Amino acid sequence: MNFLSHFYFERYHTNDFIVMGVVLPDLIKNAHKEWNLHPQKEESLFVSDPDQRDLLTGWKKHLEVDRKFHSCTFFKEQTAELKQMILPALNSGPVKPFFLAHIGLELILDHLLLTKNLVNVPDFYAHLDRANSPVLDDFLMNAGIPDKALFDKFLGNFISGRYLLSYQKIENITYALNRICMRLWQNPFTEEQLTQLTINLETYKRSIAHDFLKVFNQIEKELKEEEA
Repeated sequence: MNFLSHFYFERYHTNDFIVMGVVLPDLIKNAHKEWNLHPQKEESLFVSDPDQRDLLTGWKKHLEVDRKFHSCTFFKEQTAELKQMILPALNSGPVKPFFLAHIGLELILDHLLLTKNLVNVPDFYAHLDRANSPVLDDFLMNAGIPDKALFDKFLGNFISGRYLLSYQKIENITYALNRICMRLWQNPFTEEQLTQLTINLETYKRSIAHDFLKVFNQIEKELKEEEA
């Protein structure tokens, strides 16, 4: 799941460090795609500070939500469906259809949450802004981040740029997918393919708009049962 989808499960949370923690794995990957941190394997490094423990709690929640999402029937069925829809846009070029369907589904879910006003994006950014503090610095150092200055620059731009608000427009989902693919392939799409992809994504979005929340409800129910 992407940023806003993870935030959906914490949309009523008042703890800034929990909210930061649930999106921190993706923030780190976006800052540098080759970074792999595993603070959940070294919990003893974070137990002395309650705020760092909250960051770790959020981090572990992120991993659990992703595990549930990627193993559920909705993910398997919908990536297969979206893959078929976007194939006309992939008649040439290096991009793998399943990869694009996987990422595309996650961005479409963010788009739907945003356009249906199911998440408050200014609140999301406010949480991140407040959590961007010496506590986060200490957590990242304990977790062994390779280049904290690089991450700090990325996070500052991510918060100030309010980029996720652009997900209201489906053409910006296409733009985001293109940018992601450009990290892996040179010139992943032609302009004609991007136009076709936007059309396909709009069609797909409409097909799931009426019942996409079922996957969020299912995961939320499972999380609550595990916490009980």
